[in-house]
Amino acid sequence: MKFIFILTGKTNQQVFDKIIADYLGRLKHYINYEMIVIPEVKNAKNISISEHKEREADAIIKYIDNQDDVILLDEKGKQFSSVKFAEFIDKKCMSTYKRIVFVVGGPFGFSNRIYERANGLISMSAMTFSHQMIRLIFFEQLYRAMTIIKGEKYHHE
Repeated sequence: MKFIFILTGKTNQQVFDKIIADYLGRLKHYINYEMIVIPEVKNAKNISISEHKEREADAIIKYIDNQDDVILLDEKGKQFSSVKFAEFIDKKCMSTYKRIVFVVGGPFGFSNRIYERANGLISMSAMTFSHQMIRLIFFEQLYRAMTIIKGEKYHHE
């Protein structure tokens, strides 16, 4: 199983980049992954929100195969405890999919096209976070999930 992370927009604060890089470095011991950063939409101030989401969808969909298990990080998604998220990831790793694709959208969410393609939605919190912070939270939780699955001592209960 290969994990694909599709992220809209780059992280523009070095503190987030450093911490995210740390967790990605830790994750490479557990999973095979690829990170794809979709550039922010150009002329965003001059287009409607709907057009903005469609342009992001055009960029995102290029990296998704028909056989992928696509999970959107979205405020309308299912929330998990860390242990339940680990169980979710463990089941995904045992599925027949070759790739699980996690997508972090832009500031306006996803177009209907992306929602229709998704196999599931996950919410990291009922609160709203910047795309930079949600990446950090997601990668930390994914690392935590892997240590829970492996029975390591990172997570305390």
